[in-house]
Amino acid sequence: MYSAKLTKIVEEFQLENILPEVDISNRVITRKEVNRPALQLTGFYHRFDNDRLQIIGRVEHSYLQTLDEPARDEAICHLFECHIPCLIVCKSQEIFPEMLFYGKKYEIPIFRTCKTTTDFAAEMILWLRGELADRVTMHGVLVDIYGEGVLITGASGIGKSETALELIKRGHRLIADDAVEIKKIADQTLVGTCPELIQYLIELRGIGIINVKELFGIGAVKQIKSIDLVVKLEIWDGNNCSYDRLGLSEEYIEILGNKVLCNTIPIRPGRNVAVICESAAISNRQKKMGNNTALELEKKIMQNNHTETK
Repeated sequence: MYSAKLTKIVEEFQLENILPEVDISNRVITRKEVNRPALQLTGFYHRFDNDRLQIIGRVEHSYLQTLDEPARDEAICHLFECHIPCLIVCKSQEIFPEMLFYGKKYEIPIFRTCKTTTDFAAEMILWLRGELADRVTMHGVLVDIYGEGVLITGASGIGKSETALELIKRGHRLIADDAVEIKKIADQTLVGTCPELIQYLIELRGIGIINVKELFGIGAVKQIKSIDLVVKLEIWDGNNCSYDRLGLSEEYIEILGNKVLCNTIPIRPGRNVAVICESAAISNRQKKMGNNTALELEKKIMQNNHTETK
């Protein structure tokens, strides 16, 4: 299970710390979801997820304003008794004295933001999904080719980094070399990043480590990119008759439970792998837009055969 430090959330969203005396240095959030405790403030705690980040919006705040002091004290007391990780009040609304009292009593941090509840909740969920996403590290190179995130894989020494360098010289952007950290931020979305230690670096056998950002400029690198296509490089086997020559069949690779289209590219002297990767990326974009050249060719052949048999 992954976690996000509460101090990082405060810094990222520029939250006002209402109770600085409460230590948050070791507090973490482990849930991707947030909760607006409207029902809980009315006394309904069935199936309440107390480990979620709790957000007080205008509706919850207005409801608390309608209560007399004993009822408001009881409602807020019950919420804080559940040992919620923190409470965030949106739209710079008033912090009730009862919140301050029970926040100190149960050592629960209280924050405030000027953002609207809807915007803040949406941004927080998106951020938490990225921070707490399931992830795996794969050996390969991730490059942004014509807007498509292409993950180049293959055996060590087959030429992945050299291919990436040629693609960079042709105007494309490097995300990660050697180790690609892949996160599943949504059911159908995988994104790749580079470990901070080796960010913007490429290893070239015989030359060593080069810094792509310094050599080719900021336009040659990118920090994060969705993974749209996998290109698998393998040594050419003349006896292998299974190489796809038409593109009618599609091969997939599973990453974190998601199926990603995979093109196996046989390598031998004279083949320009960088150009092949560019063509694979463009072809993938065409397919997304409903234009499949292989299927169109097959359709024309079938029509031609049908005409000849008449």
